Amino acid sequence: MQHVANSVIADPEQHTTMDASGAVRSIQAADITMPEGDLVEIWTPTNLERLARTYWKYLSRVTLGLIRVEYTDTERAVVLLHRPLVLLRFKAPDYEMGEGRGVVRWTIRDGILVARPGRTSDGFLEIDVHRCPAGKPGYERVHVEVEIANFYPALATWVARWFYTNTQSRIHVLVTHGFLRSLARLELEESAVGRFAPEHDDSPAPRAGEPPVNVGDTPWLAWAGIAAGLTASGAYLYLRFGRARKGSGTFLARRR
Repeated sequence: MQHVANSVIADPEQHTTMDASGAVRSIQAADITMPEGDLVEIWTPTNLERLARTYWKYLSRVTLGLIRVEYTDTERAVVLLHRPLVLLRFKAPDYEMGEGRGVVRWTIRDGILVARPGRTSDGFLEIDVHRCPAGKPGYERVHVEVEIANFYPALATWVARWFYTNTQSRIHVLVTHGFLRSLARLELEESAVGRFAPEHDDSPAPRAGEPPVNVGDTPWLAWAGIAAGLTASGAYLYLRFGRARKGSGTFLARRR
């Protein structure tokens, strides 16, 4: 894999917090340094939209297709394989793009992972991109933050806050760090909607009444390999230890 840029994780000191009401705010960030010409070339609304698509594609890829994202004209649904297992549901994203900053934001609606208070709050997931001086001639730095704010996790309600902090929260941080590091390759997925595509008819796709556009697929061959590996490991452990215990029990019985 070719690394065109250099990506360094740069989380704030208090990167994940939960207030007294149970609302979570989590920020993961990275500084990406690249040649100035490369940044000028990709600093467009089209590529901001592609960055958003890349985030969802990475989420599906890192979970080996167990998690997918379905696009409709009004929402984005993070599903476990298929509906009705909707983990998180967002409104369609809002975009801001300027000379030095680009933002894409998804407002949280509901989902299995969202507690009841979070379904009427102003929670959101956001990717915020800032252009910054790199301190090196011919290069420029991009500060990328992935933030989830005012999110009320159902897991913290069902079990306990400490359990959420040590499971779902840690997984979210690890996945987001992986996504931020992957941006060093500057390989952005093609948009499923094409809102900012050249010569577009200004009508977002998929349109009302059309089936959702799916982001992600399940590599069943990979999962078959994993299942085969687990089966082989189980068989080996049984042959290695199960028979030994059985033989030991027989020997003791004979001595009695």
